Formats: sequence, C-alpha cells, structure tokens
Amino acid sequence: MKNRKTIYAIIALLFACILYIYDNYDVEEKNISFSSNFNYLPTSTTGQIIHHNYYSLSYNEKFEQAEWVAYELTLEHLSNQNFKRPYFEKDSKVKTQSANYKNYKNSGYNKGHLCPAGDRKFSKEAFNETFLTSNITPQLYEFNAGIWNRLEQKVRYWVQKYDKLYVITGGVLSKNLKTIGSEKVAVPTQFYKIILDYHQPKIKAIAFLIPHKASEKGLYNFVVTIDEIENLTGIDFFPELPDEIESKLEKSSNYTNWNFRNF
Repeated sequence: MKNRKTIYAIIALLFACILYIYDNYDVEEKNISFSSNFNYLPTSTTGQIIHHNYYSLSYNEKFEQAEWVAYELTLEHLSNQNFKRPYFEKDSKVKTQSANYKNYKNSGYNKGHLCPAGDRKFSKEAFNETFLTSNITPQLYEFNAGIWNRLEQKVRYWVQKYDKLYVITGGVLSKNLKTIGSEKVAVPTQFYKIILDYHQPKIKAIAFLIPHKASEKGLYNFVVTIDEIENLTGIDFFPELPDEIESKLEKSSNYTNWNFRNF
C-alpha cells in the first residue's frame, strides 16, 4: 500500500513538472511570436504608406520620392546571387503616381536605391521589387558609390553578427531643395539611416545623418540621435516600442555597442 502511494506521488510530481515545462514553453513561444510580429514602421507625414512584399515606404508626392523606406534584414537574406538588373518602373501602388525614371536622365544624379538591391538578392522577385521608382532618390555618384555604399555594406556586416535588424532609410525632405526633371524630383542635401537591433534584453539602435557629398570620413563621425532625425523630418520612428525603451534609444548617440572595425 505504501509502495502504491509512493508511485502515485511520483506520477503526480512528474505530471506537475510536465505541466510547468509546457506552460513555460508556451510563454516562450508567445514571446518569440510577439518579437517576429513587432511593428517597426515609423509614422507617415503624408498618410500614404505602401506595403510591398519585401519592404514598406511612405511616399511624399510633394518631393516625388519616399520620405522613408523600411524593411527587415536577416542573415537568411544575405546572398551573392547575380540577377539581371531590370528597368525601373513606376510604383502602381502609389495613388498619386511615383515619378518617372526619365527625370534622372542627364541630371547628373544616380538613381539611388533606398532599400538596396544588394539587400534583396535572395530571390529574383525581391531583387526586382527594389527597382520601383518609389524606392529611388537622386544621389551623386561619388556619394552613392562611396560613403553611402560603405554604410550599406556595414549594415550587412552587422546582420552577420546580430542575425536580424530593422532598417529605415530616407532623404531629409525640406523646403527649397534643388529638383530634377519635369516632375521636379527633389534632391536631398542629407540622407539618414536608422538601424534597430530588437533582441531582448539588449535592444539597441543607431542612427546616421550624412551630408549628400563625397566623404572619406569614418562612419562613426555621422552617428546622431534618432531624436535629431525626428526633429528634421517630423517623423516618429519606432512608435510601437514601449515608451521607456523608445525614449532611451532615441536620445542616445552612443555607438560603443556597434562594431565599426574596417569601416
């Protein structure tokens, strides 16, 4: 009889342990799910947010370009596949119509990608999607192929270290900018890029504001606070973050948690 009671007690204990493990596993799964569904998109000053399969953007008709382009970049996205470059096409999802690529002809400016084609080489569909004119902005060749390219490469390097990042990019759109083409596509004098590493418990972010000109300076020279970019653009970045975390990240220009080796 005593042996039977002992067996029952052991079974009850085992059952309780299984329930505990199951409950904790379920909580962990929910946390993972929440993280993967995190809404990292900024606010829009125009109300014209467009979602494509591999990035989202907020189009600003007044300046004939996106005020921001945002996307998730993961380790699995990094690829060296070579796809044939397609022709640039208008974005059919832009209700006010995105600018024609012909505005750039003989302008002296490159068609600068905001979501880089190099970040979307994991499939032909994703690669081709970056050639919509809503995803380009006028950039000087020396800037596009120089410091801006170095920053894009650096983001890919960080993805190799941190597995997944959220990236937001745009030109600072303000009054009295130079324009090109018949549709008067604005030429930003500064470009920004904001990167968020949303891994608990060490959530971190870094922001860059770079003048639109050639530069040989190290990238760390262009680190600013997210607050500074918000003040310039009127955009609220990461509004879905808990207020405490958002405030802390957006006030900081500390880049010690990011490796700048060789860049």
